[in-house]
This record gives sequence, structure tokens and C-alpha cells, in this order.
Amino acid sequence: MRCDVNFIFSATQSLQVQLNMEPTSALAAQSQQWLVDKWEELECEPLRPSGKVLVLDRILGVTDAMGYDFLQNHPDQRELLARHCINALGSPSITVDLPGLTVNA
Repeated sequence: MRCDVNFIFSATQSLQVQLNMEPTSALAAQSQQWLVDKWEELECEPLRPSGKVLVLDRILGVTDAMGYDFLQNHPDQRELLARHCINALGSPSITVDLPGLTVNA
């Protein structure tokens, strides 16, 4: 199955990843844990005043912390992030919009 993840960093900077994979619920917990671990490794901060952090918040935080330049220059890390987004959300089509602070799956 073709899966697409579009990472939008600004009006002029975006990265698109196309993968041939099947999102599986069996890998959802593993991908969500990867996002938790990466969130902590990159020292991301909660987006909500309550301090509650959802999976979508982790995706936004990790994507922002990794940044456009790093992900553009490290296709293996870009693909890894996209794979974990797909599995964590169980969706074959995802848009991570940093300026809009939204993740659409």
C-alpha cells in the first residue's frame, strides 16, 4: 500500500515521503513509544498549557525539533519518522503542518 506523509515547516519548506507499507495496529504501540522516546531525547516541550501531551503533539514536537534541514539531509531519519507517524496513527496519508500546529490523518 502506498503511504504519503507531508511535513510542512513553512510556506516555502516542506518534505514529502512516499512509502510502500501497510499501517498495522500491531506496530502502533511500538511507534508511539518511539515518539515518546524521541520526544524525551530531543527535550521537546508540551504545546498545551495543561502539560498534557497527545500522540499528535509528539509528532509535531519531534518533527519541529528534528527540523527541515536535518530531515532534508538525512533521508533515512525522514523515512523513519514517517514510518512511525503512519503506524502510530494507523493512516496511509498524513500531513504534519507545523505553522498550523495540526496533524491531519
